[in-house]
Amino acid sequence: MKKTISIFFVVQILIFITYFYSQKIFLNIEIAFLSAFLIILGSSYSYRKMIHNKIDTKEYEEERDLLDTIDDPHGLYEDDSINNTPAEELDLKQIVKEEKAKIKTLSLKNAKHGFRGSVSIVRIVPYIVLILGFIALKNNEVLELAYYLPSLLIGIVTGAFASKEVLA
Repeated sequence: MKKTISIFFVVQILIFITYFYSQKIFLNIEIAFLSAFLIILGSSYSYRKMIHNKIDTKEYEEERDLLDTIDDPHGLYEDDSINNTPAEELDLKQIVKEEKAKIKTLSLKNAKHGFRGSVSIVRIVPYIVLILGFIALKNNEVLELAYYLPSLLIGIVTGAFASKEVLA
């Protein structure tokens, strides 16, 4: 956590130096940086919380690795195949029921869980900051895209480094 705060303050000091050059440039860089930084941190935190909730409720299902998925996308060559048993001993109705149970359908519970994760306050507030900051810059006629857009990239990169530190 200390490293995250120090990264943030070092970047803030560098941004503040631009204030002495031009207040217009400073405002563009600061608003873009803060909004992108908060979006990345909020999304990372929300994703981390969602994963921990899935693990706690035992909803997590271990997936096959990428190479197995590419080689055998439908799981035809899995070890627990029913093909080893004689055809007379197979209960096809039971097999169909088991396979239908494996298929995840869109249910109200799943939709609510996905909606709750994507609409958390930690994710919405940074987007509001981004939109309102952009509108404020545009309405006050101080928006300079040449400084605003690269500052978004700086915020994204700094947020990615900070979220790695916070979420580790």
